[in-house]
Order: sequence, then C-alpha cells, then structure tokens
Amino acid sequence: MTGMVIHSGGPSAVLNASLAGVLEEWKAAGLKRILGARHGVAGLISGDWVDLSSLTGEKVAAIREAPGSVLGSSRKKLEPGDAARLMDPLRSSGVDVLFLTGGNGSMKTVRLLHETALEKHAGLRVIGIPKTIDNDLMVTDHTPGFGSAARFFAHAVRDIGSDNRALPPPVSIIEVIGRNTGWVAGATALARANADDPPHLIYVPERPPSIEKICVDVEEVYARLGYVVAAVCEGVRDPSGNPFDAEVDRPGSRQHELASNLGHMLARKVMERTGLRARSEKPGLLGRSCQWMVSATDAADASLCGSEAVRAAVSGQSGVMVALRRLNDDPYRAETFLTPLERVAGFERPVPADWITPDGNGVSEEFLRYASPLVGEVVPHIRL
Repeated sequence: MTGMVIHSGGPSAVLNASLAGVLEEWKAAGLKRILGARHGVAGLISGDWVDLSSLTGEKVAAIREAPGSVLGSSRKKLEPGDAARLMDPLRSSGVDVLFLTGGNGSMKTVRLLHETALEKHAGLRVIGIPKTIDNDLMVTDHTPGFGSAARFFAHAVRDIGSDNRALPPPVSIIEVIGRNTGWVAGATALARANADDPPHLIYVPERPPSIEKICVDVEEVYARLGYVVAAVCEGVRDPSGNPFDAEVDRPGSRQHELASNLGHMLARKVMERTGLRARSEKPGLLGRSCQWMVSATDAADASLCGSEAVRAAVSGQSGVMVALRRLNDDPYRAETFLTPLERVAGFERPVPADWITPDGNGVSEEFLRYASPLVGEVVPHIRL
C-alpha cells in the first residue's frame, strides 16, 4: 500500500504533529511507501511529490515539534476536471490512499477527490484529517490547531494587559485570528484571574456589535478601571455587515474575506467618538505558528488524528474525516471516530449563541469550561 499526505489551507502550530502521527502509524502498520505533496493541492496537481518513506524516527520527532507545514500548503482549489485528471497519475504511481489535512473548505476538496475516485479509481481511499485554528468544523468536538492558537492569544492578552495596567494607553484593541467565528477570541477570557483582568471586552462575529455599542462598552469599562483591553475577532462586522470601514482582503470570497486593518479602524473610530486615546495590536500569523505556545493537549490530539487516519485507511474506510469526541473535562480525555465528509465539507460551526453573554461583549462560563482543557493553564502574573 502507498499513501500520500497533502496539507491544505493555513498551517498551525501542530499541523506537523498530525503528519508525524500519520508517518509513525504507517510504519507501525508495517507499511513502507508514503509520499507527500509539496505545497498542498498545488503540488498534488503539478506532481511535486516527495518520498517520505525513508525519514528516520529522529526526523519524524523533529517534524512533530515544528510549527507551520514542513510539506508546505496552499489555498488552491480544484478546478473543474482537476480531480479526474489526477486519477491516472495517482494510479500509475501506485497511490492507494490520500490523507488530506484541512478545515471545512479543504474537506470539500477531500469529498470531491473521494467522489471522483469512486467513479474513476475505485481502489483509491480518501481520508480527511481535521486542522483549523478557527475551530469551525462541524461534528468534531474541536479541531487541532485551535488550542494552541487560543493559548497564544490568551497569553498575549494577559501580557498586553500587564503592560497597560502599568502605563495605560486608555484603550487597547487586540485583533484576534479566527475568520468568521469567535472561538479564539472567546478563549482570551482564560487570561482573567481577577474580575478586573483583561480582556474587559470580547467581540465575536456571531454577535455583530455596532460602533455605538462598542464605544458605550469602552466608556463604561474606562470609567471603572481607567483603561480598557478589548479582544476583537478579525471577522467581526457591524449589524449591517460593514467591517467598520476597514480594508477587505480577498473581497468576494466570504470564506476567506477578512478586514486587513480591522483593529486599527476600530481604534480610530473609538478615539473619534469617545475622545479616549486608543491603539491596536495585531499579533496575526504569529498566533497560529508560535511553537513556544503549543498546547500539550492540542499536539496530542493532532497526532492522534493522524494515527487514526491511517487506521481508518488500513481498515478500508474512505470518504470520511477523523473527528474528536470529548469524554471528560477534568482530567481531559477524548477519543476519535469517523464522520462522513458530507457532514463537514463546506459547513461552519459558530460559537453557540448561549455561550456568548447577553450583552454581547463576552463569553459564558460554559464556553470557558469547554476551552480550558484545550488551551491549558494561563498562569496570572503577580500584582501588588
């Protein structure tokens, strides 16, 4: 049996842990040949394939610890006819299994490859491995990549908060990754050890705030504390769908359309309307690629999903994605299961409405109970 691994979409701090899980389980199953497509779907189409079979255990262990994607990735989508044209080179190269790691958009690619294989290459098995820092895949309890990104931003808010408490710029707006869902932004609430700790305000796309609402919230917190730290998901829009006049990156694609300077524009508007000095912070891609903020739970789950994908392929499965089911919060335990691709491909899972506070500027205790074991402990700094 010959396998091939493809990474798709934005990398994460634990994407390579999933690759390591695949490679280790492949070897443990007594299988020999496994390939990787360089730079994702683009490399799959162009034939830029690399043989991973001879990687030593030492190199696989190093791969496990590396952020990003050692294979490279891409956001390229399959054009009409691409999937069918791939079947002959895959067959002639003896590829029996495709493992594709990605989020909800990538799972559409996995589904298309599976459906094409059923028609044109019946022996080809296609397995999806979950990966997205956005945590917006359906069915699975959570996605590898989320816990580490959320851990980074919780610590970033904690440390920016300590700086601001010492020498306050009155308002700091921290732009948090997460695309169209507020999972990562919501998890910044884990930085709070005391009631007055940042983030004082959290805004997520699932509850679009008006600029008027943001300014009222900012003024209320400032009146109480003398400074304000707000965490805002990059995908936040106002109730009319306007990204607060921020510049839009990749317009026309709702899936990937983001405001490239949202935090900056919100800071400007808050200054104009309240008279308070405001600044923005945008850690950006560092939040999804920060190796020194990897969540141990996240890394273990990523590897587990890679291993389960191989077991699924060996048992003859195809057209499925590996998913995670939580068994316990404390101590955290989870297991894997398989879900049909049609249940996840192209769908987004939002933060539940009742996990957002009624005032729309925070998250509930239930959200924190959900996120805490995935993120790990956020130790507070000393205060005098």
